[in-house]
Amino acid sequence: MENYNTTAQGHELGWDDEIQQESSFILLPEGDYRFTVEKFDRARHNGSDKIPPCNKAILHFRVFSPDGSSVLLQENLFLHTKMEWKLSEFFASIGMKQKGQAARMNWQEVNGKSGICHVKIRNYDKKDGSVGQANQIEKWYPSYDQPQLAQSAAPQNNTQSWQSPQGGWNKGQF
Repeated sequence: MENYNTTAQGHELGWDDEIQQESSFILLPEGDYRFTVEKFDRARHNGSDKIPPCNKAILHFRVFSPDGSSVLLQENLFLHTKMEWKLSEFFASIGMKQKGQAARMNWQEVNGKSGICHVKIRNYDKKDGSVGQANQIEKWYPSYDQPQLAQSAAPQNNTQSWQSPQGGWNKGQF
């Protein structure tokens, strides 16, 4: 039996269950935000007017606002020389590429990495003809030159600061 994380993925509802939650869609204002790479998938781009067929990475980012809320954004990175600058920008933002140096793209190491990005609002045409809005990562800041952000509830580099409680620990007491 699969073990599903009901916090992140939700859970199945019964036919007669009570429902309450309405849309949880959050549109972040344009600005700079902390992010963590939650996962990536390997895929293939079939080609377009701008980029010929090539491999692509589908990245899923958790982007944190200063109030502690977060959104999940998905971005595609095309593994093609036309987009090498964007690949370099991404790897520099998570500390896996240094300024002026070549770097091997180690995709197995990107999950859990954090950095700072600039998010913009993108307008798009909906199927019903109306205009919708969504967030999109416009830029990743290199780890060696990131802007200062207000403190947020976002985890920073997946580390936590622990302090011993007053008086120390007593074995067996929680």
